[in-house]
Amino acid sequence: GQIFDATHAEGKKEALLFKLGSNAVIPGLDDMVSRMAVGEKVQAIIPPELAYGEKGVCLESGECLIKPGATLVFDILLKKTSIPPP
Repeated sequence: GQIFDATHAEGKKEALLFKLGSNAVIPGLDDMVSRMAVGEKVQAIIPPELAYGEKGVCLESGECLIKPGATLVFDILLKKTSIPPP
């Protein structure tokens, strides 16, 4: 496969932050993180129906950053969780 993003890549210092259930990330990633404990590492294999489906992520030029029907693989380390203020 091809790496299309990495929060731990050289020059990146920010972790991916998002609110569970807010549609900020693909459903498969949201589901996997919701099942994890702080400090846990997993490799999540996300099928197309829980990722970008048959549309993929394509530019107007026709070039696809994520091909239609792609299964995605994420290496995840859950560093911390927090409860947002009311």
